Amino acid sequence: MAKRRYVARGVPGGYRIWDNKARRWWGDHYELCPDDLLTGLNGAAEPARITALPTRYRALRR
Repeated sequence: MAKRRYVARGVPGGYRIWDNKARRWWGDHYELCPDDLLTGLNGAAEPARITALPTRYRALRR
């Protein structure tokens, strides 16, 4: 299995997405594990889907 570029890491209060290539956090803090977002980021490049998923997860926080 190839090494994943983006992985979810547990932080106090939820999850953050870690970018292994850039070695920094990507995106916002999420209360729920963003499985769909990680699949989209690590899978085929679909810009429309990748921009829509963070919006959906932000809405779940409210």
